[in-house]
Amino acid sequence: MIFRWFESLIDAFKEPVDEMPPSSVWRFYWFYLRQVWPVFAGAIVVGFGVAMVEVSLFGFIGSIVDMAKGVPGADFFKQHGNELLWMGFVALIARPVLIGLHDLIVNQAIVPSLTSRIRWQNHRYVIRQSLGFFQNDYAGRIANRIMQTSASLRESAVQIVDAIWYVAIYTGSAIVMFAKADFWLALPLVLWLFAYIGTLSYFVPRTKERSWRASEARSKLMGRIVDGYSNILTLKLFAHTHREEAYVAEAMGEQMEKLRRMTRLTTLMDSSITVLNGFLIVGTSALAIWLWSQGKVTVGAIALSTGLVIRINNMSGWIMWVVNGIFENVGTVQDGLQTIAQPRAVQDRADAKPLVVSRGAVHFDDIHFHYGKETGVISGLELSVRPGEKIGVVGPSGAGKSTLVNVLLRLYDLEDGRILIDGQDIATVTQESLRSQIGVVTQDTSLLHRSIRDNLLYGRPDATDAQILDAVRKARADEFIPALVDGEGRHGYEALVGERGVKLSGGQRQRVAIARVLLKDAPILILDEATSALDSEAEAAIQESLEVLMRGKTVIAIAHRLSTIARMDRLVVMDKGLIVESGTHGELIAHGGLYARLWQHQTGGFVAAEDALA
Repeated sequence: MIFRWFESLIDAFKEPVDEMPPSSVWRFYWFYLRQVWPVFAGAIVVGFGVAMVEVSLFGFIGSIVDMAKGVPGADFFKQHGNELLWMGFVALIARPVLIGLHDLIVNQAIVPSLTSRIRWQNHRYVIRQSLGFFQNDYAGRIANRIMQTSASLRESAVQIVDAIWYVAIYTGSAIVMFAKADFWLALPLVLWLFAYIGTLSYFVPRTKERSWRASEARSKLMGRIVDGYSNILTLKLFAHTHREEAYVAEAMGEQMEKLRRMTRLTTLMDSSITVLNGFLIVGTSALAIWLWSQGKVTVGAIALSTGLVIRINNMSGWIMWVVNGIFENVGTVQDGLQTIAQPRAVQDRADAKPLVVSRGAVHFDDIHFHYGKETGVISGLELSVRPGEKIGVVGPSGAGKSTLVNVLLRLYDLEDGRILIDGQDIATVTQESLRSQIGVVTQDTSLLHRSIRDNLLYGRPDATDAQILDAVRKARADEFIPALVDGEGRHGYEALVGERGVKLSGGQRQRVAIARVLLKDAPILILDEATSALDSEAEAAIQESLEVLMRGKTVIAIAHRLSTIARMDRLVVMDKGLIVESGTHGELIAHGGLYARLWQHQTGGFVAAEDALA
């Protein structure tokens, strides 16, 4: 019960404020720690108590020596019974209770829950980044930074809380107790303290910098490794295993060299602190003995000072590693900021409303977009699609066809112009509501590494088994799904499809994708080269499923195989980001323009022959 109470102090999945985390390290720390400040305040208070108890134990040692020296053995317990009982209470009850409470706060409340909360909030923020954000970095490096940053922030925050009191209480109390015995007895400790702080001041910032570089190199290495695993088929098909090994080895060598540069500093710092501690132990012990020989301090003062400086010696080594660990973790957090604390390129407006689609009309109003380049990919395009109309978009590579789809889905924001759906500017509605009203079937269908059922339910999470079976039948995916078996013996709809759906053939992936979009049943449908990667037999089979999918919807279809879209209500021909022709297949052939040339090129080659056979 007590464990559960402490574990409930921090809600890992509390709904966060949807804002960009701060880009400076210390503000980034405060952004997350202020959310759980009562728990950390409790850790600080308890840490203070633990440190006071630890120091008091050394004070007891000196007191016992002095009490034993001044009182006959027969009267010892009678005269000092209360003090001894108090010492026993502190050692047997207060110390275990405080240390147990400290462990409960740290291990039950902070370690699992705070780490998960930071990961959860960072993941929520990053997953809403634009498509371009993910295209410009390794997926493995992004994931690595999300995982590492949370653990490093939590670890360094806990270390700071523990270290503050141990340093302040141990050192401060030691100076007071030494000075109380004799002013000169505190001198070696004061001198050591200044030297110790100076040593840390020199090494720690340099360690932080090198730790950041090492963490950055580690993220780069992780990105390269995951990139190779994700594209293992390409690696094997091109027989470049040794090339891939060299590519990873280069990043591994860089990471190792940067790690070595960091550990060199650590070794130098450890050696410097060890030398300082030697001077502290020898100086304090020698001075205590000399002062005793002069009758200025008691034997208890020798026991106290010697025992305490040995404890400080051990503690200083621990503090050194803690401080080093703190700044190593800070370096890791600093590396993570490069991914996490980035503004979103595409954001909903504060007053964004859900998109309401009643008819399905789409209008591109003088749109401009060029991916941040100086020259335009799309410049001044005008296009209206009537409700329920099915248009095909054709044109040579680089004409801007896929870009037209990307801006309609608002994967990128326009640089000028508007896109209207039933009169609503898509820039003024929420991205989630916009994409929920548009079904998409792409050329490179990517399935999640989950079960067939989970992939289908992405189309409609609340779909019934009957609705799933109906969509699968219409997509003609019922021919193969029941026979699927994965590596762990799961069958049919429960079988996992592998990363990006690699366990299925191209035609099977497309049929699952079509079934998923059938379940979604959105009023607007985009087909982006939906059959170009398939052979003619598979294309002919899937074409029937696409015709079922298109019924009653506004459709925008992009295809290089012109035969697949020749039956559309209207064809739009793009070139260099503009619409250069528009009409039916017959009208465009008769016109003798770009479409006619493209058609002639295909009908005179392999593609047309393939289509004719189909």
